[in-house]
Amino acid sequence: MPKYYHDDPRWADIDALPQDDGGPYPLAAIAYTDEYSEAMSYLRAVMARNEMSERVLELTEHIIDMNPAHYTVWLYRAKVLSATNSDLSREIAWLNPTALRHLKNYQIWHHRQTIIDKLDSHVGEADFIATMLEQDAKNYHVWSYRQWLVKRFALFPGKGGADGEWDGEKELKWTEGMIEADVRNNSAWNHRWFVVLGGREGETVSDDFIKREIDYAQAAIRKAPQNQSSWNYLRGIVRHAKLPVSALKDFALEFATLESSDQVHSCHALDLLAEIYAAEENTWDEAAKAFELLATKYDPVRAQYWKYRQGLLRQGGVVA
Repeated sequence: MPKYYHDDPRWADIDALPQDDGGPYPLAAIAYTDEYSEAMSYLRAVMARNEMSERVLELTEHIIDMNPAHYTVWLYRAKVLSATNSDLSREIAWLNPTALRHLKNYQIWHHRQTIIDKLDSHVGEADFIATMLEQDAKNYHVWSYRQWLVKRFALFPGKGGADGEWDGEKELKWTEGMIEADVRNNSAWNHRWFVVLGGREGETVSDDFIKREIDYAQAAIRKAPQNQSSWNYLRGIVRHAKLPVSALKDFALEFATLESSDQVHSCHALDLLAEIYAAEENTWDEAAKAFELLATKYDPVRAQYWKYRQGLLRQGGVVA
């Protein structure tokens, strides 16, 4: 049932400010509902007088329920919460079902970040994120928010972290669980990269660390050779360790060989072999053959791209 303010005695002191669409005969007036138009006219009025009150919070909640993407309403709500010293734990309790109703809304997550930052506590956030990812395991906003939490509360492996409920080691185990549940979840792979390397900026990583991450990525690739996420992660780790890409040659040969076009089980392995062969002039013929196989049989959708890289070989160009 629509909610209106003109007949509510609590709002009798407010002179609503209607939206000006450009005079009495606007060329392209937006077709808002009467309920939304009136609520916004009252919000303009309270913003004009800079009112900070409980009724304003109720008004913003009403508007957000109708239009959760209105960032101005969120910003003013955050301002009112701060000015009235509101119970921020209540705000989080209200945000939880609101986020579940609007899974792709960015403003909700920015607002939640502001509130959690002021609370200076991540208690309950891991469970809530798990609930959100059950609805959509690749929700970009949720993953971005989790990265912010990891950085905000130093939840990196070996960095101490907050407490036993959620620390760096548990965060790493959680990423492994998400990847195990869906090895093709690129968001989970991206988060693992952030977790294992985000807290090591400027540090030299150990050989044991590099071996662990290479072994982890290779084990995942063996489960799903055509999964690009794990191949990208493997390449990234090797690059981060400043190892030559040729260090992965024997592994790539597990999934692709140029001796028989029927013995290619991963186009990503074939791409890697092409890059390795192209790095040495005496194996350019092998690189050209790999590009030809990619263009004609294993990845014809990107045939022009593979032919372009093949052409660079004849020019002596870099094809990595």
